[in-house]
Amino acid sequence: MGNYKKRSRITRIPSSSSLTSHFFNDPSSSDFLLTLIPQPNSSESTVQIHLHSRVIRRSKFFDTLLSDRWLTNSNSSSAAAAGTFHLQHPAAHPIDAYVDVIRLLYTANSGDDLCAFIDSTSSALDLLPVAMELLFEDLIRSCVRFLEAVPWTEEEEARVISLVPLLTAEECRDLLARVSPSGNSCEEMLHGLIIAANNNHPNMAFAKAFVAKILRDLSDPGVARSVLEQIFQTSLKVMKECLEEYCSPNFRGDHNETEAIQRLNLHKAMTSARQLLWMVERMIELRIADMAVKEWSDQPSFTADLQRAFRDDALRNILPGFPAVVLRCTLKLANAVASGTILASTQVRMRLVKDWLPVLIVCKESISPIVSTHKCLCTDLEDTFLRIISTLPLSDAQSLLPQCLSFLTRSMDDCPHLVTAFSTWFRRAARPPFPENNF
Repeated sequence: MGNYKKRSRITRIPSSSSLTSHFFNDPSSSDFLLTLIPQPNSSESTVQIHLHSRVIRRSKFFDTLLSDRWLTNSNSSSAAAAGTFHLQHPAAHPIDAYVDVIRLLYTANSGDDLCAFIDSTSSALDLLPVAMELLFEDLIRSCVRFLEAVPWTEEEEARVISLVPLLTAEECRDLLARVSPSGNSCEEMLHGLIIAANNNHPNMAFAKAFVAKILRDLSDPGVARSVLEQIFQTSLKVMKECLEEYCSPNFRGDHNETEAIQRLNLHKAMTSARQLLWMVERMIELRIADMAVKEWSDQPSFTADLQRAFRDDALRNILPGFPAVVLRCTLKLANAVASGTILASTQVRMRLVKDWLPVLIVCKESISPIVSTHKCLCTDLEDTFLRIISTLPLSDAQSLLPQCLSFLTRSMDDCPHLVTAFSTWFRRAARPPFPENNF
C-alpha cells in the first residue's frame, strides 16, 4: 500500500484547487484519507490518497459521505469521522481512473474548464463511469460534451452505447442522435445513394460499384429488398410511360416539336432501362429478384409497345443501343430463372417466355446487319428461353416452340440449342403415359 504514483491517463492535470491553496494528495494539509481497494484477484495494488474535505465535496458522493446525516446513520461513522474511507472500485474501472476523477475535483469550478483535461475519446470513456459513480456532475457534463464532439471507433461506439442507459435523457440526447435511427433512415439513405449513383454522380461507374458493395454488406437484407423493389417499380413505370407516349398516334408526325418530344421520351426510357439493368443485377446478386421476375413476366402491353418501337427507323437512328439494354435486362432475369437462382412458378416462367419471345424476334428481324455483340446477346437469350421452355408442361412448350423457328439460321450447326429443344420435346411426347395407379 502507498501513495498514488502512477502516470495519469489525462494531460495537464492540475495539482491544486483554484478555490484554495490545497494540493492534491498533500499529506501535510489533508483532512481526509481515501483508500482505493482493488477487486479480489486483481493485479492492481491498494492506493491511498490524501484529500481535503472542502474540495472533494464538489462530488455529491463525497458531500453525502461527509454530511452530518450520513455520519449519524452510517455503520461506518467512526471511520468517516476520523477522516478515512475505504472504497472498493468495480473491476471494470482501473484505479488510476478513480484517481484522475478525484484529482479533477481540484480544478476550477466550471464544467467547461474540465474539457481541457480530456485529451482522447478513450480517456473520456474511462472517466465518465467513475464520474457517474462519484456523482461528479461537472465532469459528467464535460465527458459527454467531449464524446459528442469527436469521432469514435467501432469499439468506442460500443462503449458509448453501454453508458447511455446510465445517463439522464438530457445528458444522452446528443449522443443518442448519433447512434439512434429515426423512422426509416436506412431505407431513405440507401434510396438516395442508389438514385445519386445512377443519375447524378460524375464518376458513375465507381459510385455504382461503391453502392453495390454497401448493398452486399448490409446486415438487414430486407432493407435492400424494399429499396431496390421500390426503385425497380418506379423505373419500370417511367420506361413504360415513355414507350407508350412514343408509340401513341398523337405523337406521330414530322413536326419539329413532335420529334423533340419523341427524342425526350426515348432518352428518358433509355435512362430508366439502364437503371433497371443495374438494379436487376444487384437483386439477382442478393437473391431477392423474385418480385422483379414477376413484374417483368407480366407486361403484355409494354412488350407490345417495345415491338412497335423496335420496328421504327427513328428509334434505331436516335438510340441504336436501346434494344440491347432491354434484352440484357430480360436475359439477366431469364438466366436467374433457368439456373434456379430464382424459383419462379410455372405460370411466371410461361408468361416470361410468352411476352418477351416476340420482342426478341423483332430485335433480330429489325437490326440488320446484326453486329456480333448483339448477335451473341440474342443467341444467349434464345438458349435461355429454350431452357425455360424445357421446364414447362408439354402442352405449354408445344404452344411456344413453333415461335422459336425464327432462331434458325442457314446452317443447322449454328443452332444446336434449337435442335436440342425440339428433340427433347418429341422424346418426352413419345413416351408412353404413366399408369394411373402410379399417381
